[in-house]
Amino acid sequence: MKLYSQDGSELMQVESLERDGSDLVIKGKVFGSMPMSARLKPEEARKGLKLLNVRMIGFLLTLLFRR
Repeated sequence: MKLYSQDGSELMQVESLERDGSDLVIKGKVFGSMPMSARLKPEEARKGLKLLNVRMIGFLLTLLFRR
């Protein structure tokens, strides 16, 4: 999975998602070359879910089926 900036350049290529205890570890490369591991803690994941509303959840579900 790749994440892009506003200008279309590649920011991060996610290579794997792993569980480490109760944290989610996201491993990948930033800017195509620099390896990085990021940890998502449960309290931060809950904060992220608060950013979602009904319209955004609907959009995310349909995003899976778009070209």
